Formats: sequence, structure tokens, C-alpha cells
Amino acid sequence: MKKGKIIVLSAPSGTGKSSIIRQLMEYPELHLGFSVSATSRAPRGAEKDGVDYYFISHEEFMRRVAADEFVEWEEVYSGTCYGTLRSEIDRVTGEGLNIIMDIDVKGGLNVKKIYGERALTIFILPPSKEELEKRLRSRGTDAEEVIRKRLDKADYELSFAPQFDMRVVNDDLDKAVGEVREAIIR
Repeated sequence: MKKGKIIVLSAPSGTGKSSIIRQLMEYPELHLGFSVSATSRAPRGAEKDGVDYYFISHEEFMRRVAADEFVEWEEVYSGTCYGTLRSEIDRVTGEGLNIIMDIDVKGGLNVKKIYGERALTIFILPPSKEELEKRLRSRGTDAEEVIRKRLDKADYELSFAPQFDMRVVNDDLDKAVGEVREAIIR
């Protein structure tokens, strides 16, 4: 059986990356499987191991980092790590599915470095910095300090866009979904 493609979507918070992925998952002809990330944090609410995340202890996470079992990982907060296990990519692509990954810019570039042409990296851009700020504020979920941090981080993340295989401006969700869908089919 032919192994599936590796599709990486990266973007600053508020660009609509999750909405694009959600819509792409509805196209059966794309044969998509979603990458379940690993984390060292405890489950929240009704989260399930192997569905929402692979929940592992911090010690186990670091042991797997040392054993080179991750294609990308990051300590997001002190003691709380997130990452993508090689075994997850092998599991999904081994089933003949194309794996779609929602990961940060550095992780996305690292996946490309490891998998080369097998990986398609797509950077989702906001129409403008002003629109990005408007979207973050309209969510109504974050404090001002969090919004400021997200906007500052966005400047940094946007600097990586030229290193991705493809850049898609999400000024119209259906159009952005269509562009990414076409790139996956190619």
C-alpha cells in the first residue's frame, strides 16, 4: 500500500487554520487523517487519550525526546510539552491516508526537513495585521494581555512564511479551503 502524503498547516493564531482543516476533513476524496499530538499535560474535561491528545507524563515525554521519537516538539509552558510522534505519522500514512498536521512554524519546517518532498508545508496568512487583530478580539475569549502576546508572536511567525512550500491568504474561507484542497490533490 502506498504511504500517504504529509500536509502541514502552520499559521499565527486567528488566521482560520482550524476552520480550514475542519472543512478539508469533510472531503472524502482527500483521504485525510488528522495528526493527534502528544502532550505532557493532564486531560481537560472530556478529552480522551488517543483522540484529543496522547497524554504522557513529562518524564515519559522527555525520554521519548531523547530517543528521537518526535518529529517536532516544544515546551510551551514550563513543564508542559506538545509534539508529534514519528509513530503517529507512520500510523496514519501507513493506512494509506494523507496526514494533516496543525503545528507551529518551527515544527512545520522541521517536518519538511525530515520528510522532504513527501511533506507539503502550507502557511496560512491573514489578509492583514489589522484583520488578524480584529479576528482575535472578536473571539471574545482572550484578555488584552493574551491578545497582545498573540499579535507579537504573529509578527515572528509571519517571518517564516517564505520558507513554506505554499502561502494561502485566508481573506475568504471557501477560497482558502479550495486552494489548500487543490494543493493536496496535486
